[in-house]
Amino acid sequence: MDQICPNCSNTIKVNFCENCGQKKFKRIDKKYIWDEIQYTVFHTNKGLLYTLKKIIQNPGKTAKEFIDGNRVNHYKPILLIFVLSGISTYISFKILDLSKILGAYFADKNINSKFMGDLMTFLSSYTTILMLALVPFFALTTKIVFRKWGHNYYEHVVMNAYILSYYTLFSILVVYPLMFVLRESSPTTLYYITQISLLAVPFIIFIFFKGFYADKPTLSIIGKTLLVLLLTILGYILFIVIVSIVGIIIAMIMGPEAMKYIKPS
Repeated sequence: MDQICPNCSNTIKVNFCENCGQKKFKRIDKKYIWDEIQYTVFHTNKGLLYTLKKIIQNPGKTAKEFIDGNRVNHYKPILLIFVLSGISTYISFKILDLSKILGAYFADKNINSKFMGDLMTFLSSYTTILMLALVPFFALTTKIVFRKWGHNYYEHVVMNAYILSYYTLFSILVVYPLMFVLRESSPTTLYYITQISLLAVPFIIFIFFKGFYADKPTLSIIGKTLLVLLLTILGYILFIVIVSIVGIIIAMIMGPEAMKYIKPS
């Protein structure tokens, strides 16, 4: 039975208004509440679990499907990296207490200054959060490297969301369980695990773009992966330099105590 849309007064002939998207009126009753619970719980979880499974199987192909318009069953990639980053941060901060462990490691090593020790502790403990903040930068690097292969900057933002999701899943499923098993080991051991896990990044980038650009030669993908890594390393060094300069400026403004905090040993 046709209805008049309560939002825009258009005639609704199907389940949704073709003009504004308003759902066809349905009186709220027991069945309505049950249907909403089913949709909210099962539909959302199906989209999340489906996307996680597809990313584990082939992250590049999954990203290509989403970018090419096949999105109905996929969890939104930007929302996904926030969800996974939240899980990763909780495990790192609450379960593994990495910031305390790695803080002890850098304090024991007397690394340059307390400021640099705290900075390195943060960078080592919250790699996923840092990568999340730098997704726009990573997208710029991949856009530059793959500029002739036909995707715009915002599509590269989505690509990098999938790359980060894949890396975060790797951390949650492989790295963090290993660190949990070895949590009674020395801080040095756990620090080395965090650093070794970063060696997976080149392989993750290659696997992603090999899946995304399945028709491109493998050697081309390898070359562009290495170029992406080079630009990323240069950007990382620039980031450290900028943070250090900003820290020095702030310390000079705040006075002797702050300068003592940042001054090299």
